[in-house]
Amino acid sequence: MEKQLAASALFSGMTPQETAEVLRCLGAERRGFQKGEMICRAGEAAAALGVVLSGRVLIGRDDFWGNTTVLDSVGPGQIFAEAYACTPGEPLMVNVAAAEAAEVLLLPAERMLTPCAAGCPHHGKLLRNLLALTARKNLGLSRKIFYTAAKSIRGRLLSYLSDQALRTGSRSFTIPFNRQQLADYLNVDRSALSSELGRMRREGLLLAEKNRFTLLDAGAPAR
Repeated sequence: MEKQLAASALFSGMTPQETAEVLRCLGAERRGFQKGEMICRAGEAAAALGVVLSGRVLIGRDDFWGNTTVLDSVGPGQIFAEAYACTPGEPLMVNVAAAEAAEVLLLPAERMLTPCAAGCPHHGKLLRNLLALTARKNLGLSRKIFYTAAKSIRGRLLSYLSDQALRTGSRSFTIPFNRQQLADYLNVDRSALSSELGRMRREGLLLAEKNRFTLLDAGAPAR
């Protein structure tokens, strides 16, 4: 676990000893989940925020008819449910489920937000890191709004894939979604998404193999 936490931005700037001390102070709980198992359910209050140690978890929302909208995919070192955990009594509007076998570390938010009696400096580091991560999450939600602003499926794909290329600094990159999850994330039908990707391949706009994409130098048509 020490290696996974060292790579997490939540524990940035902290030594292994400081991390161990703050986890004891918070009463952190380590738990494993099977693929598809719910970690947090919509309607429940979250008393703890989670850190993914291994595997991947999906954050999504189901409507009355069972249609799922994927909001985010969270991998090792990343956190989830922090906004709800830091707002006591606020019911979750989303579900958090294991996309594959996953292990998470649950950190009680009340203890995290209350300075310990010893006034340890690493507790302050943790709070500063949490604030920075929360700000990044807000930016991520803003990006999704940009992705889904286009009316067409192609427009949403071009917006999302272009941003991934920009963020990775490469025209070849891997996304954290399978086809169904990508369709849910962009709020489009999976079959229609696959058909559009096929057309974009034939037009020389991209190469796609599972969740690996390469953007090509063909001129993109209007959205």
